[in-house]
Amino acid sequence: MPGVIFMLVLFFATASAQERDTMPERRIDEVTVSAHRMPRQLTATVPVQAISGEKIKTLGLQNIADAVRRFAGTTVRDYGGIGGMKTVSVRSLGAHHTAISYDEVAVSNCQAGQIDIGRFSLDNVSMLSLSVGQEEDLLRSARMAASAAVLSIRTEMPRFIGKRKYSVQANVRTGSFGQFQPFLRAAFKASEQTIVSIDGHFLRADGTYPFILKNGALRTREKRYNSDIVAWHSEANVFHSFSNTSDLNIKAYYFNSERGLPGGVILYNNDNRERLWDENFFTQASYKNHFSDQWSMQAQLKYTYSWNKYEDTDVKYENGKQIDLNTQNEYYASATAQFNATDHLRFSLAEDGAINTLNNNINDNPSPVRYTSLTALRAHFHRGALTVNGTLLYTFVTEEVKRGDRPDDRKRLTPSLSLTCRPFAMHHFYIRALYKKTFRVPTFNDLYYLRLGNTGLRPELANEYNIGLTWNGTPLRFLDHLSLTVDGYYNEVRDKIVAFPSTYVWKMANFGEVKITGLDINASAGASVTDKIRLALNGSYTYQRAIDQTDPEAKNYNQQIPYTPHHSGSGAVTFETPWANVAYTLVAVGKRYYLKQNIPVNRINGYAEHTLAVSRLFHLRSCEMRVQAECVNLTDEQYDIIKYYPMPGRSFRATVSIKL
Repeated sequence: MPGVIFMLVLFFATASAQERDTMPERRIDEVTVSAHRMPRQLTATVPVQAISGEKIKTLGLQNIADAVRRFAGTTVRDYGGIGGMKTVSVRSLGAHHTAISYDEVAVSNCQAGQIDIGRFSLDNVSMLSLSVGQEEDLLRSARMAASAAVLSIRTEMPRFIGKRKYSVQANVRTGSFGQFQPFLRAAFKASEQTIVSIDGHFLRADGTYPFILKNGALRTREKRYNSDIVAWHSEANVFHSFSNTSDLNIKAYYFNSERGLPGGVILYNNDNRERLWDENFFTQASYKNHFSDQWSMQAQLKYTYSWNKYEDTDVKYENGKQIDLNTQNEYYASATAQFNATDHLRFSLAEDGAINTLNNNINDNPSPVRYTSLTALRAHFHRGALTVNGTLLYTFVTEEVKRGDRPDDRKRLTPSLSLTCRPFAMHHFYIRALYKKTFRVPTFNDLYYLRLGNTGLRPELANEYNIGLTWNGTPLRFLDHLSLTVDGYYNEVRDKIVAFPSTYVWKMANFGEVKITGLDINASAGASVTDKIRLALNGSYTYQRAIDQTDPEAKNYNQQIPYTPHHSGSGAVTFETPWANVAYTLVAVGKRYYLKQNIPVNRINGYAEHTLAVSRLFHLRSCEMRVQAECVNLTDEQYDIIKYYPMPGRSFRATVSIKL
């Protein structure tokens, strides 16, 4: 979809007539390859991590949350099972400070402020990347500069073999706990300039998996119920190229699901009847034009509709049932112009506007309407060994309500500055530094939800500082490559929005201050064992000290904030052979605490999850077929990511994929 699209046409020809080879000629069909450019990870001025769609398949990752957990500095909250909600926080700043972009256009949720990344399919993902600070592309929208980190999801461009004007991809995945997951994608060339694709994805799982319930010295084997899910999503895309310098991409997306919410484990009570229905639709268009060597522009339009229904059946409610209905709408537009002043200096100006509405069935619904304006002025300088990026972002937010109090207008100017330099011209060694200030406006839930909301809330302020080193080379003969990145950082969040107990009910208030010190390390290496066997290794490690400094008199003062481990890491080893590809991955997380006080009763033990995947690609006469088998949580370790939400034990999956 939207993004930089490269069309590489490979022409195979015979040797020159003047030096004709005596070897027999073999004709190879012409292949058109479409792909997104991988982001610069070693030379970027900000920390960037990325994984390709092909690598995701080889490693046997189940969903986007599994992939994100392998990025250094990330914390994924997973409520268990295939259908459990999954949100991501980067460097302990909170999920509200992480922006999610889908094919370069931001995904929003003004009601809760955090996106469930579990609803996005991996079957059509070509690349997943995480940028701390902001992405470097000057044509990005202003909204992409408004968050502390950006998780970017990019879907695949259609691929056509030879002179075919169509392509078809079909996957069928089945696995433990009733998982059944087919996927179908069809694409065709409507003309030489236009490609149309349609995707369909279905997921069904009963989610009933066993776990060990611990009650003092007693251990009993139980089953996790009400974790079922039925979901499907579809996409339609139009890719149109007007010329070599301009293109238009249009997407329509629809997602619908019904799932059970198993809730936390309660002793002697498995009767949980909470249900959640979700319906999401958006349509977006992105147009880019490079007018000349000096001027280029990007324009984006998007409409989003989101509806959800929560239902709980219990005798504690007046009518035996509680039903919450919420409907959101967003109208969004963005325009960016870039000017290349010289060979070394570039500028861009981006203007974004959005209108958000929320309606629900609560009493005295305020029906808020939010108007947001974002203006970003960017500058990029590159000369010799030095690269510098700077941004000034101006945010203005105003709201209207049908009843009740409205919050004051919020307006703020926030800067960011990042740079990298290469001190030694003969070595691929870089030093980078980053400073960025961001703030997140309170969500509709923070401001208006029942009696908890507080329209007097101030935005959360976050400051990020980062200094890093990157290097790559081939110091040993048997290595094809070796790369290493090390980033140390310091973050602070002020005016953190928390639920604070008052006389009768809890109330949202600006009461928190968190300071985060951390270290992220990423390493990768590749080696050719023989002419036909290749070994690839990847690893990451994170150390974080995220302490609460809200109240010096509190018992949790200077203690680690909930759900943040001091140590975490991941590793992957892949063997590529002519017979099969074998991948082993490991995710390890140290102990955490689920409440503010770091005492033994609040501790969640650390865990290590092992996954083994074996796959083979068959090149048939007119198609490709891929067969893959995976074993997840190989050691059958029981662990919680969220307290009282046990994760599944050992499970198996099998996938068959065909591409025409």
